[in-house]
Amino acid sequence: MYNRPRGLQYVRFLTHLHQEMLFDWYMEVGCRSGRTLAPTRSKTIAVDPYFLANSNIIGTKPELHLFQTKSDDFFETGYLKKMSIKLSFSFLDGMHLFEYLLRDFMNTEANSRPEGIIALHDCCPYDDTMTSRDLDNLPKGPWTGDVWKLIPILQTYRPKLKITVLDCKPTGLVLISGLEPRSSVLAKNYDRILAEYRDLDLDRYGPEKFFGSFDYVSANAFRLSGFAMFSHLQLDPSLALSPAKITP
Repeated sequence: MYNRPRGLQYVRFLTHLHQEMLFDWYMEVGCRSGRTLAPTRSKTIAVDPYFLANSNIIGTKPELHLFQTKSDDFFETGYLKKMSIKLSFSFLDGMHLFEYLLRDFMNTEANSRPEGIIALHDCCPYDDTMTSRDLDNLPKGPWTGDVWKLIPILQTYRPKLKITVLDCKPTGLVLISGLEPRSSVLAKNYDRILAEYRDLDLDRYGPEKFFGSFDYVSANAFRLSGFAMFSHLQLDPSLALSPAKITP
C-alpha cells in the first residue's frame, strides 16, 4: 500500500527554510523556472540544462552562478573544487531516473561540508504509474520516475547516513545528513547498484516494504521547530541583505 505524503507543500517548505536560514553556499540541481531557487538569500549555484526563468531569481543573493548544462557535465568541470566551494545545503531535483540522482548525490556529497545537508525530491511516489522509467511514454500526470530507489540504496550501502523523510506534498522531501565527502563506497559499488536496481519496480520491491523502512516527519512541525536540524549551518544574519517579503 502506498503512503502518500500529505504535509506542507515542498515549495512552501523550502521558501520558509530560506527565509529563516542563511547558508554559506546553496546549490540546486534541476531549477527550470527558478521557483524554488528564488527565495534563497545565500550564495547560490544553480544547474539546469534548460532554464525557463521569467521572474527575478536573483533577489538579495550576494552571488548567483547559473550553469545551463547537464549536472554530469557541470560536476565534470570541477568548478566547485576550483573555486574552493564547500556546499552547506543542496536540493537535488534533476532527471527522475535513479542512476542520475545517485550520481548527483555522489558528486554533491563530495563537494559538501561534512555537516552539510542534501535534500532529494520526488522519492515518495503515491502510485505505480508515476514511477515509470519509459521516457517515451510518460504519464500525463505527475512523474517521479524511479528515484524512490535512493532510499533503499542509501540505507543499504551507506547505513551511517541519517535519512529524514519529510511528508512534503506531493512526493516527499528527503534530507540526508551525516555526510562523508571522502566516501568512495557508492562510486566503488556503482555498477553493482545499477545492476541490482535498474529493472526493479516498486510493486515488485513491495510498497509495504518501502514505506515501512522509514517514518514520515511532519514538515510543518519541522518548520515550527525553527528548522533546528539546519541551525548549525546558519550564518550570521547580519551578513545578508534584507530578505524579500515572503507570503506564509
